[in-house]
Amino acid sequence: MQVSRRKFLANTSIAIVGASLNTNYLFASSKQSTVLGIQLYSVRDDMRKDPLGTLQQLALMGYKNVEHANYINRKFYGFTPVAFKKILDDVGLKMPSGHTVMEKKHWDPSKKDFTDEWKLTIEDAAFMGQQYVISPWLDDSLRKKYDDLVAYMEVFNKSGELCKKLGMKFGYHNHNFEFSTELNNQKVFDIMINHTDPSLVAQQLDIGNMYGAGGRAMEILKTYPGRFELMHVKDEIKSLEAGDLHDGYESTILGKGILGIKEIIKEAQKNGGTKHFVIEQEAYQNISPLNCAKEDLKAMHHWGF
Repeated sequence: MQVSRRKFLANTSIAIVGASLNTNYLFASSKQSTVLGIQLYSVRDDMRKDPLGTLQQLALMGYKNVEHANYINRKFYGFTPVAFKKILDDVGLKMPSGHTVMEKKHWDPSKKDFTDEWKLTIEDAAFMGQQYVISPWLDDSLRKKYDDLVAYMEVFNKSGELCKKLGMKFGYHNHNFEFSTELNNQKVFDIMINHTDPSLVAQQLDIGNMYGAGGRAMEILKTYPGRFELMHVKDEIKSLEAGDLHDGYESTILGKGILGIKEIIKEAQKNGGTKHFVIEQEAYQNISPLNCAKEDLKAMHHWGF
């Protein structure tokens, strides 16, 4: 996600027509075991203006699951957990995962425990029926020294233990810096993967954010088989206006970009351990976000979801 996500959190349609008819059933064998949803950051402006109407439109398109990107002061998009759960129930949507930044302030090293604020975050997520509590950011200060990063990965594991007590799992979602920053001659991404317990910390692989920084989803899926329970399904095109977290690229309607989405998804299902596929599009090329969401869903359906 773009850098504006931090504020927000604390803060293909037709291009596929020429594909082989067999593509429609490319993933049919594993369709029943996957969860398909949309990250609500994809329609962030619509959610800010009219959250109920936006959720209703997504449900009418055929979406069954959403992933939140706005939990502030114990409210989801301005609604209490009780109220927001009722809204989701009323429109027929589930929310198996959500993004909330776990900040340094949420861990008290003197007590070796989490603050009440983070504990309540986990409790609210459990009330909403989430399976995953995903932190989509790593503080700049934690990426400067190898020992500091390794030590904080133990906090990740402890957050996983906390989530496990309530039947959930803690997770992390990458941007680009994990691939462009090295400590002790190791990429930050590799350090994080190798110092977190996969039984406690899930990885949500954002296949678009990494591209401009040299991260390649196929390579990563093969290097760390079984480590990616969730994926942000995203396609990318070159852009002169992309934010600093995209390195000259921006997202586009699935199948219209350069990533080779179908093969990445196939690899994720076969060897990545991926069950949760979350559509995300952050740039729209003069198409409305909701229409992009509709076309993205069509693309996924075309590929057998």
